Amino acid sequence: MTAIEVVHLTKRFRVHQKAPGLRGAIRGFFHREYREVQAVEDLSFTIAPGELVGFIGPNGAGKTTTLKMLSGLLYPTAGRVTVLGYTPSDRQAAFQKQFTMVMGQRSQLWWDLPAWDSFLLNKEIYEVPDEAFRRMVQELSELLELEGLLDIPVKKLSLGQRMKAELACSLLHHPQVLFLDEPTLGLDVVMQHKIRQFITAYNRTHRATILLTSHNMDDVAELCERVIIIDHGHLLYDGRLTELVSRYAPHKLISVDFHAPINTEALAALGRLVTANGLRAQLEVPRAEVSACASTLLGRFPVADLSIEEPPIERVIRSIFTHQPVPPSHAQEISSGL
Repeated sequence: MTAIEVVHLTKRFRVHQKAPGLRGAIRGFFHREYREVQAVEDLSFTIAPGELVGFIGPNGAGKTTTLKMLSGLLYPTAGRVTVLGYTPSDRQAAFQKQFTMVMGQRSQLWWDLPAWDSFLLNKEIYEVPDEAFRRMVQELSELLELEGLLDIPVKKLSLGQRMKAELACSLLHHPQVLFLDEPTLGLDVVMQHKIRQFITAYNRTHRATILLTSHNMDDVAELCERVIIIDHGHLLYDGRLTELVSRYAPHKLISVDFHAPINTEALAALGRLVTANGLRAQLEVPRAEVSACASTLLGRFPVADLSIEEPPIERVIRSIFTHQPVPPSHAQEISSGL
């Protein structure tokens, strides 16, 4: 049994193409020209009930377009989509009560009204019983720290506070399928972690199926064992995140602290020396040689501490999009997402 099934999904948009200038505007008024934009092309995957899957790609890859087709907001040009056995584009009430879609760039909260009023509206739309509604509001308010915020007009809330209220409002009806598009957008590091903890707990407690898109690779690394990667509407990878790193990142990084200064030339013979700064050094070593290198370091050098790390996941993903191997590590590199 599958919760989500996508078979040869394709979506094309017909876009008006206007020539520049006044003459172009006048000519376009009488003779409009169009071009076809391929947003998603021949995309296929399945997701089992209860899975939490990362759905990632660069801007313009077709992620949000796919989510909109999965939620019934867009009709596919070709192919077939089913969610919980329903065809989303049919927009059946029974289906719409079983999923939710949270988009970090869009809001369902009424701007000039308190979030509580939007909660009450969703309660009526989804026909949530009074007792279940009160219980869910209390649970979400405690977890997302919404106490004292629900009676404040939405326009007076910070971006992070609005995002928390948005997530809470979307979950009042206990959906079984969640489409989360940038759910931690605008939140500080502490609240990002709490949101991830909540998503994990909701997934485990309710056996909910979750498809998550995010440019924050910490979201993907902490939440998702499986990732689906698309680019220009095409499927690039579908599998475990650990296998993705192993396949596209042939090296690991060994960080070493020493009790005393060491000979850097001898250290460089074990692998590519990334940094050597006083009593600390970093080596980039092929995966197959990591154990032997670590053993040599411990046996020949005055090692105080040693750690073995994977390359940052955002660098691995970036290498897939650029069709290049994972570049060597740099001590001053700052991860910045995709």
